[in-house]
Amino acid sequence: MGKVLKYGMVGGGIGAFIGEAHRKAINLDGKASIAAGCFSRSYENTLATGESLGIEKDRLYENYEEMAIKEANREDGIEFVVIVTTNYAHYDACKAFLNAGIPVVCEKPLTVTLKQALELEKLANEKNLQFMVTYVYSGHVTAMNIKEIIAAGEIGEIRTVMGEYPQGWLAFEDVQGNKQGEWRTDPAQSGKTNALGDIGTHIENTVFRMTGLKIKRLLARMDKVVPGRTLDDNSTVMLEYENGSTGVYWASQIAIGHDNGLRIRIYGSKGSISWFQEQPEIFHMAKQDGSLMEIHRGHSTIRQIAAKYTRLPSGHTEGWFEAMGNFYSNYIECLLAQRNDTFTGKMIEYPTLVDGVDGVRFIEACLKSSENGSIWVDF
Repeated sequence: MGKVLKYGMVGGGIGAFIGEAHRKAINLDGKASIAAGCFSRSYENTLATGESLGIEKDRLYENYEEMAIKEANREDGIEFVVIVTTNYAHYDACKAFLNAGIPVVCEKPLTVTLKQALELEKLANEKNLQFMVTYVYSGHVTAMNIKEIIAAGEIGEIRTVMGEYPQGWLAFEDVQGNKQGEWRTDPAQSGKTNALGDIGTHIENTVFRMTGLKIKRLLARMDKVVPGRTLDDNSTVMLEYENGSTGVYWASQIAIGHDNGLRIRIYGSKGSISWFQEQPEIFHMAKQDGSLMEIHRGHSTIRQIAAKYTRLPSGHTEGWFEAMGNFYSNYIECLLAQRNDTFTGKMIEYPTLVDGVDGVRFIEACLKSSENGSIWVDF
């Protein structure tokens, strides 16, 4: 095995879901090990989390500003940091580590304003630091393969796209005691949006990474359905892309009976493709002659650029952890290549700051549209 990088984490302490998920995904390939952290606003939580992970106490920090400065000045300091805080803290935490010269991985949405996102993009570019935004779903082997099929023109020119992401877990008024629900429905922690920012941006990014389509303009309706809710819990967006094709996205957290139902349907002039996140081992492709195909991960029909991320034989299910692990594997390889002066931009297969900035731009355009009576706005 090659060099194992050292990484740190901000957020993701005991009781948090996403931090542990990131750590497990990183561990899949053994290319990085955790060495430092500021896991919570509670230093006691940070200490307990660090102890459970075997981190030395002098590398457990009370705040991320201290962590960024001290780790940057250590000879054995971290070589990248993972930011998994609630949305409002992303910008300041990312900025602290970029200013310290440390590459960053950040959860989505990147920031709560477009101005902040653009500032991070500018700073990372000025310092030549790699930055990944963890839009996980396009890391599935099948999603990568769909991207290659569409790029090769096999379904022709794209005419329309339907994207949906229904969940039912926030369909009720009382979220007290539900840590994930409490912060996502709180504007002070989540920003100006809930469902659209949390899961709607996954639709936007997955469609973009599969199709390459750039949004020209959109019309959004962001509803607050559950009584007492201050942020959207059911949002619908109509889109026009730069090539003239159209799309409709639906992001809902009040859809009782649905768990994590991200589904993308792409219709072209020569065929169509349908992909469902809860069944990521397969996708369906229809051709203009009426033939229907069900394509499975793990077989020779999967192209090499996607197949190289296959971890198990066909029929042995791969899922969400593997998709995130695929992006981490590529990110770490890019960091190593940059260190060895062998890096080129073509090596990047992970979602970058461009994806992160566009996600925030999507949110702001939808807010502008919805708050002005669901008008068409330019992207």
